[in-house]
Amino acid sequence: MKTKFFILSVISLLTGNMLFAQSQILYNPGSIIDVGSGADICADAIIINGAYSGSGTICTGALPVGLSSFTSSVNKRDVTLMWVTEWELNNSGFDIERSAFLNLPEGGTSEWKKIAFIPGHGTSNVSIGYLFKDEKLKAGNYKYRLKQIDYNGNYEYFSLEPDVSIYPPGNFEMSQNYPNPSNPKSKISFELPEEGRVTIKIYDITGREVITLLDETRAADYYTIEFDGTNLASGVYFYRIDAAGSLQHFSKTLKMILVK
Repeated sequence: MKTKFFILSVISLLTGNMLFAQSQILYNPGSIIDVGSGADICADAIIINGAYSGSGTICTGALPVGLSSFTSSVNKRDVTLMWVTEWELNNSGFDIERSAFLNLPEGGTSEWKKIAFIPGHGTSNVSIGYLFKDEKLKAGNYKYRLKQIDYNGNYEYFSLEPDVSIYPPGNFEMSQNYPNPSNPKSKISFELPEEGRVTIKIYDITGREVITLLDETRAADYYTIEFDGTNLASGVYFYRIDAAGSLQHFSKTLKMILVK
């Protein structure tokens, strides 16, 4: 007869706002648990009445990382993640993972995706702060989590609560190309508060149109497009946006310098 196996994971808010993960394993004598590679099950006390197999780790004592806070802040389309550890044990670092629920016309979600790795501080018993900026996001709702990895390859997850929301822009805008001067490529960012037809064109110093970068309908959101001046001579150019929504019309012209 197969016996039942339970894993109870509890995230508790302890004194000092410590985020602490506890694991309790309960199963009947004679049953077997397979701890897969990469698993790391730790608690103050673990009672095992049978046997386990696999290359994972079952341990007692403190978890590899004591996370006291994990927060975020939003500036338009940029998200800054901040977290603090109170101690670290054999900590290789943190994978930062993101999952998105985008405000697309057809809706849609994405799977968890690793977007960065932040090295840890090995073993430490002092508070250490970490920061990561996730830039130029589309409008939508985003989930974030940290995958803390030790030098043995064991890992555990810490999730950010609540979800992070990037809202569509409140106004039309177009930014200065970056870098400027460009040699020969640069990025142009613009914002649309409502759906509409958008054109972005490049003009030379005489006012002659030389490139059409964009001419299509776009939804309300943040955008970045690339200017490539490979086939143009060095000099001063102008780029102009015209955006027509159902309620507003927006035009703006800025100067750029091309150096090759």
